[in-house]
Amino acid sequence: MGDSAIDPTAYWIAFNKVVGIGPARLRALLDVCGDIAAAWSASIAAMQEARLDRRSMENLLEARRTVNPARELARAQQAGFHVFTWDSPDYPANLRTIDQPPPVLFARGRLTSQDEWAVALVGTRRASAYGREVAQVLATELARNGITVVSGLALGIDTVAHRAAVEAGGRTLAVLGSGVDQLYPPQNRGLAAAIADQGALLSDYPIGTRPEASNFPPRNRIISGLSRGVVIVEASDRSGALITARFAAEQGREVFAVPGSILHPGSAGCNALIRDGAAPLLSVDDLLETLNLTRLTEQIDVRQSVPADPQEQRLLAHLSTQPAYIDDIVRAVALEPAQVSSLLAVMELKGLVRQVGALQYVRA
Repeated sequence: MGDSAIDPTAYWIAFNKVVGIGPARLRALLDVCGDIAAAWSASIAAMQEARLDRRSMENLLEARRTVNPARELARAQQAGFHVFTWDSPDYPANLRTIDQPPPVLFARGRLTSQDEWAVALVGTRRASAYGREVAQVLATELARNGITVVSGLALGIDTVAHRAAVEAGGRTLAVLGSGVDQLYPPQNRGLAAAIADQGALLSDYPIGTRPEASNFPPRNRIISGLSRGVVIVEASDRSGALITARFAAEQGREVFAVPGSILHPGSAGCNALIRDGAAPLLSVDDLLETLNLTRLTEQIDVRQSVPADPQEQRLLAHLSTQPAYIDDIVRAVALEPAQVSSLLAVMELKGLVRQVGALQYVRA
C-alpha cells in the first residue's frame, strides 16, 4: 500500500513519469486496486489482473525505485504549479468528457469555471497577413464576449490568437508540447508570462520535459478537448492544425474552418475541411450561435442562481452530440416525462444542452 501520509496527488504525478502507462492502463490498474496509492504499490498479480504487458510492469517497478512521489509533488508546489488529476473536483469540465482524458494536467496560472466556455483557434506557423487579421478579429471578439481562447503558443496563428485575447482583457489557455517549465518557442516567453497572468499554461507532460517535435501532435487532443469548438484559421494541406481538427471531430466538438483563396497553398487545408463537412466560418456571430454561446451572461447567471440538480448528470450521461428524442431520454433515465422536460428546460438555460429540433436535444 502507498504511504497514507502522502497527498494522493503525489502518486498521480509519479505515475505520469512511468513510460507506457497512459490513461487506459492506469484506469485498468485503478479498477483493480481501488485508488491511486494502492495502484502505485500494486503487486505483480494485480498488474497482471489489470493486463499490463511485461514492459509496462518493468517500467512501473523501475519507477518505484527511482521516482519519489512526495518529492515530485513538492517540486511542482515549490514552482507554483497547480496539478489537476482525475480525482480533482476542479479538473477542466470539457476535458473530462473526452475519451481517455489525461490523468494529470499541470498548470502555470489558474483555471476558472469560465473556461468551460472556450473556443480553440489554431493554424499555421507561416501565417499570411489574411490569416493574422482573421485570428486577431476572432480572438478579440471571443474575448470581449467572455469566451476563453485556447491555442498552442506556436508561432503564427497561435501567437496572434493568444496575444489578441490578452490585449482584449480576456482569458486564454496555452497547451504546451513540453513541461510547463519549458517554454517554447523562446520568442514567446513574454507572451507566456502574460497568458499565465490572464489564464494558464497547461501541459500533461512531466515537469522538465523538453519540447521535442514528437510531443506536439499528441497535445492537440487537449487543445480540442478543452474547447466547445475548434476553429482552423489558416492551414495548408500538411498543417499540424489539421490534427487538432481530427481530434475535435473524434471528440464530438464542432469544427470550423475559415475559407481562403483556392490559389493560396496556405488555405488548402481549411478549404479541404470545408469540402469534407467542416462548417465554414464567416463571422463570430455564426460561431457563437452554433456553439450556443450567444447568451453566455444569462447562462452564467442561471448557473449561479439555480442550484445544480443531481439528476442533471444522469441526463448528461445519456446525451451526446447526436440528437436524442425526449422520449428516448425519459426511457434511458427512468424519470417522469414532466420531470425530464423541466430538467432539460433549466439545463438549456444553463447552457448544458441545446434543443436542435422538435423534442430533440444534444449536449452543448
